[in-house]
Amino acid sequence: MTTCLQLDETALDGAGALWTAREIAQQPASWRRTQDLLRQQASLIAGFLTPLLARPDLRIILTGAGSSAFIGECLAPLLLQQLDRRVEAIATTDLLSGPRQYFQHDVPTLLVSFGRSGGSPESVAVVALAEQMLRECHQLVITCNEHGDLYQRCRERPNSLAILLPAETHDRGFAMTSSFTSMMLAAWMAFGGADDGTPEVALIARAAEDVIDQHNPTLRELAAKSYSRVVYLGSNGFKALACEAALKLLELTDGKVIAAFDSPLGFRHGPKTIVTRDTLIFVFISNDPYTRRYDLDLLSELRSDALAARVIAITAQVHDAVTQSEYLHVQQLTRAGDGDLYFPYIVCGQLYAFHRSLSLGNKPDLPSNSGTVNRVVRGVTIHSL
Repeated sequence: MTTCLQLDETALDGAGALWTAREIAQQPASWRRTQDLLRQQASLIAGFLTPLLARPDLRIILTGAGSSAFIGECLAPLLLQQLDRRVEAIATTDLLSGPRQYFQHDVPTLLVSFGRSGGSPESVAVVALAEQMLRECHQLVITCNEHGDLYQRCRERPNSLAILLPAETHDRGFAMTSSFTSMMLAAWMAFGGADDGTPEVALIARAAEDVIDQHNPTLRELAAKSYSRVVYLGSNGFKALACEAALKLLELTDGKVIAAFDSPLGFRHGPKTIVTRDTLIFVFISNDPYTRRYDLDLLSELRSDALAARVIAITAQVHDAVTQSEYLHVQQLTRAGDGDLYFPYIVCGQLYAFHRSLSLGNKPDLPSNSGTVNRVVRGVTIHSL
């Protein structure tokens, strides 16, 4: 019997879940292949980015739609600190509807576009708008589909570079899983955030493998419970990761489970009213000593409130404030930076969403029963500016 995520592949195929299961499970291997690809193209990437990053007036916009937008939101705090340049994450869905509010004509801009398919109408339109509205525009495209419009448009244009990821990252399932994490890793490495990627990629891959081996049964058991509300919380870049985890749950359960996200500090300012006896809460715990204090404060508060059904910490560091109740320990990364933690942490969210979808009788590979939500967005009219 062949298994994936500790489930029989024949049964998964019959349940409309095989592609999503495989694409969650393949991520550590895909990250290693992505690392190899970035190393092979290191000279080309450096030749494009190094002169741009040497310019103190450069503005970097990280963009995409849906999960692709959340890649930018995760990376923006890390790159802002690392590059000492103006780095902003602005979704294509915002850039398209309000380009005059975001693009600054006389500011040299590098637009970094993420796209699994590279065919989202908003993303393709924004690339053209940027060239139309900016006096000096440079384009970096990171995509999983060589046939997509983004890749085809930018790969041979001046002032542009297109990075095509390994073919298996072009997820065939509905939800972005390996495409999300692999594009995020590729961008981080391209900007030098992983110092050539050697130690970090190996560690995060092993950490994610441990999550799949050790925590998959726990997350499957959690998913069998009928919690109607699930909240993900995280500070700084982890807030965007929490948003991605919540979206995975909404997508794969076809909206049958209410999923929300916030930062630990922001959650007290009203959103905390969502908590009921039927609410499951996950808290992404930072490794940064300062940020971690705020994460642990709210974790302790939520447990003391005793209003939620369960409160579970996802953490790389084990501490008394964590071990007093439920937690998922992400091993290998005790001393890692927060950027490293994004990858195994989101695997926890992917696994929970996958199993919750199955527990509801949904088909993770094609979860929208109405057919009104699609793998690649349809029905967008692009209006002339």
